[in-house]
Amino acid sequence: MVVVMSAGAAPEQVDAVVARVEGAGGSAFVSRGVQRTIVGLVGDIAQFQALNLRAMPGVGEVVRVSKPYKLVSRENHPQATTVSVGGVPIGPDTFTLIAGPCAVETPEQTLAAARMAQGAGATLLRGGAYKPRTSPYAFQGLGERGLRILAEVREETGLPIVTEVVDAADVPLVAQWADMLQVGTRNMQNFALLQAVGAAGKPVMLKRGMTATYDEWLMAAEYIAQRGNLDIVLCERGVRSFEPAIRNMLDVSAIPMMQAMSHLPIIIDPSHAAGRRELVVPLARAGIAAGADGVMVDVHPHPETALVDGAQALFGAHLDELAAVVATMPALVGRTSAAHLSS
Repeated sequence: MVVVMSAGAAPEQVDAVVARVEGAGGSAFVSRGVQRTIVGLVGDIAQFQALNLRAMPGVGEVVRVSKPYKLVSRENHPQATTVSVGGVPIGPDTFTLIAGPCAVETPEQTLAAARMAQGAGATLLRGGAYKPRTSPYAFQGLGERGLRILAEVREETGLPIVTEVVDAADVPLVAQWADMLQVGTRNMQNFALLQAVGAAGKPVMLKRGMTATYDEWLMAAEYIAQRGNLDIVLCERGVRSFEPAIRNMLDVSAIPMMQAMSHLPIIIDPSHAAGRRELVVPLARAGIAAGADGVMVDVHPHPETALVDGAQALFGAHLDELAAVVATMPALVGRTSAAHLSS
């Protein structure tokens, strides 16, 4: 069950709802969105119905939600959500390109990649300061130094930062520098990390686990929402399949399915799905046509020397092709490019 507070409901009215629910032996989780506050209830539904919550001051409506993910469910929130990241919208009426280096290597490489991303129409800068790698011998990222480099590039370009956090203990540090916290595929069910980013007060990008079902993905998002944060963007980055020719299988079906099941925005990451540069733009086209709210890609000024995933990083003609797609395709599906909104 979910209590939807009226627009402009006072904090003390929210507190009164929570107190009444907890007084009846239930649990209440408050999520404060941009336009309204939602209180998710866990406990005996029949007992909650007897509390007459609908008559309390500041309550807009009380909704019985059948899905286990109550706060992120479309049942609870019929209208699609727009998430703002440093003033850049990600949502149903816009198209947002997020681009940058998979890993921050040097100030010069990161700035060059940011310039390339911006030239292609990107309005958000992706860049990894912490890199969870399959091999313990692979480059693990620059850590705090990488965050400082990203902040310097943001100052230079004006692009808000999207960067990954891999450990709950690092969330305060990463949140200090980043505009959006990314939870990667390997951490989609790291519940301590999900709770920590949910409480950090920053928008969160939640990548789908490589073997996760839609319900598991949304339950992971619910962990974030339950800590008071509804500013969540889902990212489909491909699932593990039997085909060895590509890294992962991009599940384009996830776009309309998530939009039917949840009110959260959904973007795709064709770079990490394909693992091959020549496949990134075709997959981006497919995602835009299927209704994705955005696309996130890797770019690198010198991919042949990249420390991470150089084979999938765009540059030259491939990046020019993506720029042409981003400039033309969103309008065909009724969306306005976020780059046009900021120009």
